[in-house]
Amino acid sequence: MSYTLKICCMGAGYVGGPTMAVIAKKCPNIKVTVVDLSQKQIDRWNSDNLPIYEPGLPEVVNECRGRNLFFSTDIDTHIIEADIIFISVNTPTKMQGIGAGRASNIKNCELCARKIAEVSTSDKIIVEKSTVPVRTAEAIRRVLSCNEKNLNFQVLSNPEFLAEGTAIEDLFAPSRVLIGGVQSPDGLAAIAKLVSVYAQWVPRENILTTNLWSSELSKLVANAMLAQRVSSINSISALCEATGADVSEISRAVGSDDRIGSKFLKSSVGFGGSCFQKDILNLVYLCETYGLTECAAYWNQVVLMNDYQKERFSRKMVSSMFNTVTGKKVAILGFAFKKDTGDVRETPSMF
Repeated sequence: MSYTLKICCMGAGYVGGPTMAVIAKKCPNIKVTVVDLSQKQIDRWNSDNLPIYEPGLPEVVNECRGRNLFFSTDIDTHIIEADIIFISVNTPTKMQGIGAGRASNIKNCELCARKIAEVSTSDKIIVEKSTVPVRTAEAIRRVLSCNEKNLNFQVLSNPEFLAEGTAIEDLFAPSRVLIGGVQSPDGLAAIAKLVSVYAQWVPRENILTTNLWSSELSKLVANAMLAQRVSSINSISALCEATGADVSEISRAVGSDDRIGSKFLKSSVGFGGSCFQKDILNLVYLCETYGLTECAAYWNQVVLMNDYQKERFSRKMVSSMFNTVTGKKVAILGFAFKKDTGDVRETPSMF
């Protein structure tokens, strides 16, 4: 089959797999290959037992796999043939070194860039899909510029705004697609190339283009603000319990205000998942790095409130059992951090 464009995605996880599957479905003229170091992960993508649970994902993969969607561990070959390469690898919070406990570890992004520089034989567009600290693209560009073949790499930022459990719906009809790039002739041409991919199914007015740094920071800010709403209503739940008010009625009354809206105003044990806490702590670290102490303390309070809510719930449960769990059986109905996902990363159920 003749393809008009070839895309390679480095990383077959929660973001790379579903995103590339939908691109393949919506763009049958584009060859999409997802590569990963893990043979086990790739084998599962090539089976009926996919490595992640997401409603609607099996149908999309089954339709496109073998036609214009492929999964492989042959990383070098697919980097060489690709026109556009997405970097969609894990960027966990650093556990040691400078910024430990707050900053994101972009080691995997750097390793991807080094591999691309090593094996590429032609100019390429490199797309950051992983959630990264602002100005990570500069580090990637520096690595790529060290190639000895005089190749030209344009680095773009294209953060994901997916919600686990509704990822396929979000990809089919995104509220926005954000693409950031260098504001130069080559950079703008690269942005236009990626825009042309998404424009095959996303209305052009929903595709936003910015400079690199605005795009990188937007993802962190979006997650921080969503988490802030969760912590805000959870703080009110404690006040409601102390005063006799009903937090669900408070949420309904407040959410009816168009300026506020009703989403993310449902009180819970606290937010979980791989993104919210990691991204807020990353934002805190960025603020600290630039000497914005008050800003750092403001966003860190969102995490502290989330921890307080989990601890408060645990204390309340133990108290209801006469302050001891010895010899008692406790059932937890649902261990994932939210419905319609199998993801248990940072789930409040663990605490």
